[in-house]
Amino acid sequence: MKRYDFVLLDADNTLFDFDRAEHEALKKAMTERGYPFTPETEAVYLTINRALWAQFDRGEADQKWLTVERFRRLDATLGGQNDPEAFNQDYLTYLGEGAFLLPGAEAFCQTLYEEGCTLALATNGVARVQHARMEASPLAPYFPHLFISEELGAQKPQPAFFQPMLAALGVPDKARCLMVGDNLNSDIKGGVDAGLDTAWFNPHGLPNATHIRPTYTVAGYDQLLSVIFP
Repeated sequence: MKRYDFVLLDADNTLFDFDRAEHEALKKAMTERGYPFTPETEAVYLTINRALWAQFDRGEADQKWLTVERFRRLDATLGGQNDPEAFNQDYLTYLGEGAFLLPGAEAFCQTLYEEGCTLALATNGVARVQHARMEASPLAPYFPHLFISEELGAQKPQPAFFQPMLAALGVPDKARCLMVGDNLNSDIKGGVDAGLDTAWFNPHGLPNATHIRPTYTVAGYDQLLSVIFP
């Protein structure tokens, strides 16, 4: 017996190994422009990028702007004169090729699908990247629904992201719908504010230093399955 019939899943670092894809894509884009790709130069980019995405999650920055701005700042920091728009486009192309899954993600999604759960991807990622990775991955048959902030015109955790998603899925009872993700601010707060039960995907055992309280905290897919099928 299922506790949840609808399972909304974040993409990056919930199903897909975004850290690996990001590393590989950045390496290609930077090397092509003659930059040394070292732990130090990668850390410069990560610091810039994470700060900008945190602004986006808070509704303080536009996605199209930030994806170019990160490379303008990186290029300026490293002393280059590259076109940040082209830098970003190359990076996004390589990122879309990085359809690396976290260990166990495919088996987890297959189990949910075969047990009759409706799966939906709920992500703040760049649309062309998320579509490319999903289409290139073995998860595609299990996900008839992809909800991407760039296409919805709103991002997690905003209600304007969750409300049209739940309406499109035809969720009859929010108590039968679970939001799963690794980000407390976008995934879990968004789910809580939408009136959904939430599962914080936390395989690294990170502390929760926020006021946000997920319904469940899970260390992996097996534990998540035990939540969905009690």
